[in-house]
Amino acid sequence: MPLATQTSQTPHIRIEPSKSLFSFHWKDLWEYRELLYFLVWRDIKVRYKQTYLGAAWALLQPFLAMVLFSVFFGRLAKMPSDGIPYPIFAYTALLPWQLFAYSLSQSSNSLVSNQQLITKVYFPRLFIPLSSSISGLVDFAIAFSILLIMMFVYGIAPTGAIVTLPLFILFAAAAATSVGLWLSILNVTYRDVRYTLPFLTQIWFIASPVVYPASLVPETWRAFYALNPMVGVIEGFRWALLGAAKTPDLTVGISASVVIFLLVSGILYFKRMERTFADII
Repeated sequence: MPLATQTSQTPHIRIEPSKSLFSFHWKDLWEYRELLYFLVWRDIKVRYKQTYLGAAWALLQPFLAMVLFSVFFGRLAKMPSDGIPYPIFAYTALLPWQLFAYSLSQSSNSLVSNQQLITKVYFPRLFIPLSSSISGLVDFAIAFSILLIMMFVYGIAPTGAIVTLPLFILFAAAAATSVGLWLSILNVTYRDVRYTLPFLTQIWFIASPVVYPASLVPETWRAFYALNPMVGVIEGFRWALLGAAKTPDLTVGISASVVIFLLVSGILYFKRMERTFADII
């Protein structure tokens, strides 16, 4: 066969980014699902590598914070806790908050810290911030055991509302992923994000009902206050675990709507910017 004819019959494959904003490659996410597992496992191993206490840090951080809050806010400042013993009141909020704060910090810097991987091989880039958020669930599960012991000591029995707890855990993870997704994208272009993140986390902590009950916020401001996703998460946790008398329907509904909006818009914006990551990172 002549060389010209053979060359003309050779198939050519051109790889180029999708031009549609709404056509997400969901099939790739499923085909590369094992990679997500290895990324999560890598994050967990790196976090506790060469540490003396290892996974015990997942217990110590929220527990010591609870002790300090109980002394300064519960005993000295006499902060109300809606009739719940203040140590449990604070610790129940610290669990989702620690999950949110850790996932937010790790996912925000995930793309920049994995630039060697992004520039060398193809895989769904969404796995990088997603794995950082999922790895925080391991610490949450370890620290949750302390809460069960505290509830037994204080004689607090779970009510039927505890069946909704998995939904609120998913709610907390989705809140961290949605915000972390936006910050991870912005951090690729604007490296100021890494410097503003500690300040943002501190302000967010104060604006969330961790050391104080949401009932202190005036009724007229409750809807605006619930725009903070962590308000619905924390109030939902307390209701599901401690059996608060009032169901936080409005608060959870508003916060969940904000999380859904941030998550959907974050995925769409991530898809739009994904094609430029390797060039500007």
